[in-house]
Amino acid sequence: MSLSDEARRMARAALPEGLRPETLAVRTALPPSQHGENSEGLFLTSAYVQPDAATSAQRFADSEDFTYSRTSNPTVRSLEARLAAMEGTEAAIATSTGMSAILLLCMGLLKAGDHVLCSRSVFGTTINLFAKEFGKFGVETTFVSQTDLAEWRAALRPNTRLLFAETPTNPLTEVCDIRALADIAHGAGALLVVDNTYSTPALQQPTRFGADLVMHSATKYMDGQGRVMGGALCGPNRLIKDVFGPVMRTAGMVLSPFNAWVILKGLETLSLRMKAQSEQALAVARWLEARPEVARVYCPSLHSHPQHELAMRQQSGQGGAVLSFELKADTPEAARAAAFHVINSTRVLSIATNLGDTKSIITHPATTSHGRLSEAQRQAAGISQGLIRLAVGLEHVDDITDDLNRGLSTLNSL
Repeated sequence: MSLSDEARRMARAALPEGLRPETLAVRTALPPSQHGENSEGLFLTSAYVQPDAATSAQRFADSEDFTYSRTSNPTVRSLEARLAAMEGTEAAIATSTGMSAILLLCMGLLKAGDHVLCSRSVFGTTINLFAKEFGKFGVETTFVSQTDLAEWRAALRPNTRLLFAETPTNPLTEVCDIRALADIAHGAGALLVVDNTYSTPALQQPTRFGADLVMHSATKYMDGQGRVMGGALCGPNRLIKDVFGPVMRTAGMVLSPFNAWVILKGLETLSLRMKAQSEQALAVARWLEARPEVARVYCPSLHSHPQHELAMRQQSGQGGAVLSFELKADTPEAARAAAFHVINSTRVLSIATNLGDTKSIITHPATTSHGRLSEAQRQAAGISQGLIRLAVGLEHVDDITDDLNRGLSTLNSL
């Protein structure tokens, strides 16, 4: 059998039904090329040569064919197929960043005069995108409590088109009841969108609980090593292909093939990393709860978390790898000084604003991820000056706690 014959045979062999998420994360992709590569190919090309003018015309009329990499690319298509398989959705569309995924979402679904309901506990830039940028174009957003279902219901309007939540939230790890929010949205003729960045499909599949669309910042755990940026929307064909596809082709929030390839490789170890990093985060959270300098620890894995049982049901029994903790202090100024001292005393942890890396990352949300919000918005979201967020990586857990102890044990010296 020739190499090309073997490649064609491999291309015809479809994956069987019923594969587990860990297998889908490794095996789902486009068929290999004529070379029969085992690792997905990286197609660094902006255009695709057509055999003749008639075929070119036909392919440009069919958005599924490869013509220009702003509209389609084999590497990006493989990533989209893998994400859809892992989330259990019909389709996925990859974007340049997580925020561009939300931009695509809103451009595809909203128009002037529409109303959005959004958790006030979401990522700070998400709040700004809804409140400031889309407000310019006549889309109004009401921000409500992440966990108060009555507040969501009360804020509904006849023109409400979209409910948006992330669960767990950044940085306070609040967990929303996806099924309950889906019922509220559908009862009002609206869609529920869930930002699944923190949990990833390795722990949580929001559409299983009724969400219509799932949004991701693939920059985080999907890549997993802090190398590239990416985003995605996952959902039914009627939205992904028919609504968002045309907007993507026109507006061009496209993911680069190289970044798609890196994220494809990251997905292959996603389940292993999420399990290991969630276990590490729980160990650190328990250690922090016992510290006299710490007023409160926010981590869904802890029994003290107000939505612990809900999180365990929705997130496959894992709390995720991000936690936050509040330092004891008498004034906001003292709290900020204490937080800066703990952060600046670290020698192992990375002081950065990303998360999802194999390297543990520590940050001060009030001056970074939520720094562009007003003080009133920060207070409404529960972001205090004494709050520290820790995205736990894969270092030895004792080295992580030892590093935190450098600052915590010397707070009295301030």
